Amino acid sequence: MKSNCLPKRVLRHQDVAQLYAAARHITTPCGKGRLVWKTWGEGNDSIVVLLHGGSGSWVHWVRNIAELVRCGYQVHIPDLPGFGASSLPPVGFDADAHVEWILLGLEKLLDSKSCSLVGFSFGAMVAALAAAQGPAIVDRLVLVGAPALVAAGRSRVNIKDWRALADEEQVRQAHRHNLRTIMLARDESVSDLAVDLFRADAALDRIPQRRLFKTDILSRQMPFLQCPVWGIWGGEDALHRGDMEAIRKSLAKATKFKELVVIADAGHWVQFESSERFNQVLCSILQSSIQG
Repeated sequence: MKSNCLPKRVLRHQDVAQLYAAARHITTPCGKGRLVWKTWGEGNDSIVVLLHGGSGSWVHWVRNIAELVRCGYQVHIPDLPGFGASSLPPVGFDADAHVEWILLGLEKLLDSKSCSLVGFSFGAMVAALAAAQGPAIVDRLVLVGAPALVAAGRSRVNIKDWRALADEEQVRQAHRHNLRTIMLARDESVSDLAVDLFRADAALDRIPQRRLFKTDILSRQMPFLQCPVWGIWGGEDALHRGDMEAIRKSLAKATKFKELVVIADAGHWVQFESSERFNQVLCSILQSSIQG
C-alpha cells in the first residue's frame, strides 16, 4: 500500500472511508475474543503504534496516519479492548487490564522488532504501562494529553448525558456540546465529521466507570521507564487546564525524559484539531536520536 493511496487531508467521511479501505485488518487475541488492528505503510522499515483515547477507536488518529506513512513509517492502530470493534478484556476494565493484550498483539505484529509507542489520553496510560512491562518492545514513548500524571485534576467539565435523550437532534447536540467541552478548543473545529466520529465511538464504548485516570498512576510509572519519553499537549486542553507545569515535572521523573511540546490553540484532541503542527512535532520526535 503506497502513501498516494491515502487522502492528503481528512475533512470528509469519504476520506475516513478511504483510510479504512487502505488498511490491512488484523486480529490478535483478547481473552477468548479479539483485538482488532489496522495497519498502513507495510514495507516501511520503522514502526509506530498509536493507542487511542477513552470512548474512542482508531479514528482518533485519522488525520495523522497518512503523514506518518509518507514519513516512512509502518503504522499499527488497535481498537483497545472494549472500544470500537475489539472485544472486552476478560478480566478488569481499566487501562491496566489492557496491557497484556496490547503486548501480546505487538509480539505478533512486530515479529521481534521494536516500535515507537504513542498513546493518547486513556491510551497514554495503556502505553506507559506497556512500555514499563515490555521494555524490549518499546524504544520510545510519546504521551499525548495523558491523565494520571497529577492528582485528580482541578479542571471540571460540564458534559451532557446523551444516553438519557430520546430525540435524535437532542442526542446530536449533546455530542456536539461534549466534543467542544472536552476535546476541542475552537468552535470551528467542531465539524459535522468530528461530531459523527465522536458520536459513533461513544456508542461503542463498553468500558464504564474507568477510575485510574483520577489517580497518579502514570506519574508513579515514570521512574520505571527505560525508553526515552516525550509529551505532546494541546495548550487549551480543558482536562489539564492549569496543570502543565505539574505535568512537566511528572514527565521529568522518567530517567530519559526528553521534552514536553505544548501546541497553542489546541484542545485535548490535539492530533485532530491541530493535525499539521502535531504531525510535524511527532515526525520530528520519531526521527530524533534516542541515544543518551
